[in-house]
Amino acid sequence: MKSPVVKRSIVIAGHKTSVSLEDAFWTGVKDIAVGRDMTLSDLVASIDTDRRHGNLSSAIRLFVLEYYRSQVPDEKRDAAPSGVARSAPVSQSA
Repeated sequence: MKSPVVKRSIVIAGHKTSVSLEDAFWTGVKDIAVGRDMTLSDLVASIDTDRRHGNLSSAIRLFVLEYYRSQVPDEKRDAAPSGVARSAPVSQSA
């Protein structure tokens, strides 16, 4: 079975490095870069500079997750995830 994680090379801050990301995260970070009118390398360099811990691949995943989570209104974010049933209120009979 082929792994959904793909290793890609990118130049950041003048040096070549590689990141291992699933296609969805790679597409997400590229879309965010386009939306911010930045190069992919500049955005990844920014993520690299701002990360507190973990490896670069993890930092990119967390960045993309947070970006898209911030697009969801708070009241929807606090609701149950889709596909998760909420229990109905229990009626009390006398």
